[in-house]
Amino acid sequence: MAKHHPDLIFCRKQPGIAIGRLCEGCDGRCVICDSYVKPKRLVKICDECNYGSYQGRCIVCGGIGISDAYYCAECTIQEKDRDGCPKIVNLGQSRTDLFYERKKYGNYNP
Repeated sequence: MAKHHPDLIFCRKQPGIAIGRLCEGCDGRCVICDSYVKPKRLVKICDECNYGSYQGRCIVCGGIGISDAYYCAECTIQEKDRDGCPKIVNLGQSRTDLFYERKKYGNYNP
């Protein structure tokens, strides 16, 4: 998701001991490059991204986390796993626009 949407912003703070989680829709993909092959290294996120109601949430979309997140072998070789916390901190312009379009036409279901 992050590779295909350039407007998404990563947290990039110093990772702590918390393990990143993925929801059912994002399960099995690399959090950096969206690859579904060769999971290699466990994702660690910062303490701020795992605090309060964010605990146990998907680090890509914010859904309920069901499995641990992993970096793929290629991102580990390129050392993209050392860039900091990979949690997405903004929704992105396309999802925000979709929300307001639905709200404008009365198709808003919270």
